[in-house]
Amino acid sequence: MANRRVRTLIFFLAFAIAAYAIVQYGFLNASDAGLVSFKLQKPDFELKPWIYVLYAHIFTAIFALVIGPFQLFIKPTLARKRWHRRFGYGYVLSIIVSGIVSVYLSLFATGGWISTLGFMSLGVLWMATTFIATGKIIAKNIQAHQEWMFRSYALTFSAVTLRMWLAPLAFLLGDFEAAFRVVAWICWVPNLLVVEAVISKKRSKQLQ
Repeated sequence: MANRRVRTLIFFLAFAIAAYAIVQYGFLNASDAGLVSFKLQKPDFELKPWIYVLYAHIFTAIFALVIGPFQLFIKPTLARKRWHRRFGYGYVLSIIVSGIVSVYLSLFATGGWISTLGFMSLGVLWMATTFIATGKIIAKNIQAHQEWMFRSYALTFSAVTLRMWLAPLAFLLGDFEAAFRVVAWICWVPNLLVVEAVISKKRSKQLQ
């Protein structure tokens, strides 16, 4: 029951953040978004081509965010295997694109080098875990593939945890840039730690 509730929550949060991003960046003015409007206050900030790269990152990351739970939590039966494989290709391709552009975006991260290092590490690890997961399934190591895909999605889910952490931290610290320096790390490091704990617990049960 607890696992079902966690999975339901992950589905809900993933779709909620995806819907927010689509509305904010697809239908409304992107410059009204909190992060963009904050950057526009800087006199030396150039909106273009940064905003176009941001769009590429957002919409490819949204695809990975929404597809991920279906890939992880819905068992690929014989009838579903073809779709599981196709969506898997889409997931990997979206992360390749989104990961590369996220490394570029990290160079302009709000909060200076601390934020840059946090987001750049996220982007590199995001791609690396996904590539390793892909290699494992090519080698037909299903368990290792699943474990690495959980790690990959833990990093994908940083799109959710970033927004969950940012507003409370900005309020508590009274400084958006200071909050962003912290969020650049806590939006993904705890996610990985939780997944590692889950994987470790599952392995322990298999050995009993």
